[in-house]
Amino acid sequence: MSNTSIKGSVLFVTGANRGIGRAIVQEALKRGATKIYAGARDISTLKDLSEQSLGKIIPVEIDVTNRDQIEKAAQKAQDTQILINNAGVVSWSGFIYDYSEESARQELEVNYFGPLNVTRAFAETLINKHGAVANVLSGAGLSIFPVAATYSASKAAGHLLTQGLRAELTPQSVSVFGIYPGPIDTDMTAGLDMEMETPENVAIRIFDGMEAGQEDITTDKFADEFVRNLKKDAKALEKEFGHMAHKPQAA
Repeated sequence: MSNTSIKGSVLFVTGANRGIGRAIVQEALKRGATKIYAGARDISTLKDLSEQSLGKIIPVEIDVTNRDQIEKAAQKAQDTQILINNAGVVSWSGFIYDYSEESARQELEVNYFGPLNVTRAFAETLINKHGAVANVLSGAGLSIFPVAATYSASKAAGHLLTQGLRAELTPQSVSVFGIYPGPIDTDMTAGLDMEMETPENVAIRIFDGMEAGQEDITTDKFADEFVRNLKKDAKALEKEFGHMAHKPQAA
């Protein structure tokens, strides 16, 4: 896989209005990106970013579960060279206890079908420009995180999607990156009693990895150790996190 330079490139970032997505946009600007399409469902949340960028950040309305909006965004941003599928959602749903089918379906729509459909819409553009696509996934998609079991399942689907896209797009000179954060200090993880990395440091690690041509990128100390332990003994890691599973409620 060839190195992917941020400087001088045009990026499209979904879920750009907060957390990791916002930090990605800001870091891309620091690294000299020519233009950044910042995607969000409500573009008013991007006003401050856009105003500070001297026209380099272009807000784009996109709900990754809305096919029409996806196609319109892809038509608007035909100069995109690097697509970053960052939009995501999490619910704290188990498979048996505290299960929510509505939440589980939403996670699949956003975390799996979202990046699938957005990448399909941008595929011709990326192929023509020998570009790159990066999917922001999760360590929870590599081994079950039982307190967010349905989220883990959706991110596992995203992990396999990333591998499948790599198989199809690499021969077309498109680089495909998988991003695997641990717990990051964002709205999505509010209330978790764990040491967390900042979104700003995550964005640095993402672009450092992409520019080094690293296909699978971890973004923090937790994720680094998680992947090392997974490679060493996946079954032991599964059992270690099993204590976090939802339990039946007393009558």
